[in-house]
This record gives sequence, C-alpha cells and structure tokens, in this order.
Amino acid sequence: MSELLKCQQLTKDYGGVLALNYIDLTVESGKIIGLLGPNGSGKTTLIKIINGLLTPTSGTVLVNGMAPGVETKKIVAYLPDNSYLNSWMTVGQIVDMFTDFYEDFRPELALDMLKRLGISPEAKLKTLSKGNKEKVCLILVMSRNALLYVLDEPIAGVDPATRDYVISTIINNYNPEASVIISTHLISDIEQVLDEVIFINQGNIVMKKSVDEIREEHGKSVDELFREVFRW
Repeated sequence: MSELLKCQQLTKDYGGVLALNYIDLTVESGKIIGLLGPNGSGKTTLIKIINGLLTPTSGTVLVNGMAPGVETKKIVAYLPDNSYLNSWMTVGQIVDMFTDFYEDFRPELALDMLKRLGISPEAKLKTLSKGNKEKVCLILVMSRNALLYVLDEPIAGVDPATRDYVISTIINNYNPEASVIISTHLISDIEQVLDEVIFINQGNIVMKKSVDEIREEHGKSVDELFREVFRW
C-alpha cells in the first residue's frame, strides 16, 4: 500500500477560531475511510483543503506526494455536499463536459449506470427528483478512474433505497488501488463498507483506527463508539 494523503501539523484559522488544530494524518491506498465528527468539527474544512479549495494557515498536505493544485485535481474525484452542476444542462451534456474536462473519466460507465437507473441523457438536471440528482452527481464522480475519491455527505437527505444505491455504487466502481474518504453523519448506513474511520472533533483528530480494531478493542460498532465518544 502506498501513501495517498499526508497531513503534517495542518492548521486552518478562521479569525482566531481553529477549524483544524495542527493535525497529523496519513491515508494509504486501497481503503474506504469514514471521516466522522459532529457539526463544526472540521470535516468540510479538511476536505476543501485536500481539494485545493482552501489554503491552510500553516502546515502541509500532500496528495500522492504533491501539494493540492492543478496536478492533484487530475487524480482526486470530489463530491461536494451541495450540487455544483448547472440545472439547465441535460444529463448527457454534463457527461460530455466531464469527458472533456477529466482524462480519467469513463463516459461509457457513466452512461451505463444512468441507463440502469432509467435516467435519460436527454433529461435536464432541473427536471430530476432530489434523489436522482444525487445519483447523477455520484455517478459522475465514481466514473472517474481516480486515485482518491472524497465524498462529502453523499447520502444526506435521500431516501433509504437511494442510500443503498449510493453505497453499492461506491463499492463497485472505485479503482481498487485508490482510496475513498466519506464524510457522513449516517454512520450506521455506511459502516458495513468502511475499512477505517477517522474521528475528528473541534479540529483535532480524536481517533484513527480500522473498523476491525474498534470491534475487537471496544466490542462496539463504529456507530456505538461514535455516540459514546461524542455523547450522542
């Protein structure tokens, strides 16, 4: 396994409020990892720094040995917590846009998954239900042959059937040499697919362990331990 992500003494200060507090973190390839923490814990700040959308106040972050920027965008597939796609575009136009923009995008895979869901390439995004919009966004991200997939709340606000589809899509379509970081509050829904978890709170990494270690050492599920640690 190789080192895909390395953060050293990483901080982000918002006017005296430390969103990330000198964190050290390493993520290896071939893992599905849950990034878990309460609201305001620093999850989205960390995700945005990894994707080059925010600049750290101090410290370093390396993605496959490179600082976030143009080159890392070629190997990181990012699903933000809010849709960023133009609602007036058709699904097919969006697929074409991704094909032009990302060298690793697999349009045939995207179109096949859309067909299986009965989502027409001719449909405009604004005409789709919330659940189908979520599916389109996820399909676009998972159709890239990336090294690191970063998914911010991919199953929030959708029905249980859609959650099952999202989870199966993640499992079946990512590069096995890559890693997937999933930020979510719905831990019990994704625990079955996780290899490792990172607990973060108030900008600090509280715990980083494999799911097997948690079950062996604590005799609890990830969801149960999370609720105990954060007193939910």
